[in-house]
Formats: sequence, C-alpha cells, structure tokens
Amino acid sequence: MSIENSINTKLNDELLPNYLVIENESHMHSGPATESHFRLVVVSEKFSGLRLVQRHQTIYKILADELAGPVHALSMHLYTPQEWQQREGEAPLSPRCMGGSKADK
Repeated sequence: MSIENSINTKLNDELLPNYLVIENESHMHSGPATESHFRLVVVSEKFSGLRLVQRHQTIYKILADELAGPVHALSMHLYTPQEWQQREGEAPLSPRCMGGSKADK
C-alpha cells in the first residue's frame, strides 16, 4: 500500500471526515523520495472543541508510523464543518520549497 493510501485509510477510519484532501507534494521538493511531503485538508466534527494544537496532535497520533518513517513534511489544514463553511471551502496552498535544488525552479 502506498503511503498516500495508508494516510487516506487511517484518516477516514479515525476521523470520519466530511471532506478530505491529501496532496502528495513530494515532486515540489528536492531529493529522491516520492512520498515524503504531503498537504492535508481535513474537515471533521471530531475537531469540534479542540484547539489547533490538539487537532495537530490528533493527526500526529493517527499517522505516527508514517511520520516516524517515510513522511518528512506534513502541511495540515484542519477544520470543523462550521469553520470550513465560514472559509467557503478554501484552505491555504503550500508555499514554494526554498531548499535544496528546487529553489531556482
């Protein structure tokens, strides 16, 4: 199973998201790894009542194996359905990578 599929399965099983986007952004970064950088947008009722740091901790716990191994970077945008509606379904994009050989591209 690919890392992306593993992330997808775990987040769906644990968070029952209303909306989930997993973007593999590894191609935007230097190095040979093809599944090392990801961007997540997760909308779930399970984030209700949790501060941002608690939401991040929830993701870290769910994806502990991936973060201990192949995943080098994880951009997270975590919302309740109400917050997502207020944002009109928009999450920030990841910044351009400024490190390694990709800085000039």
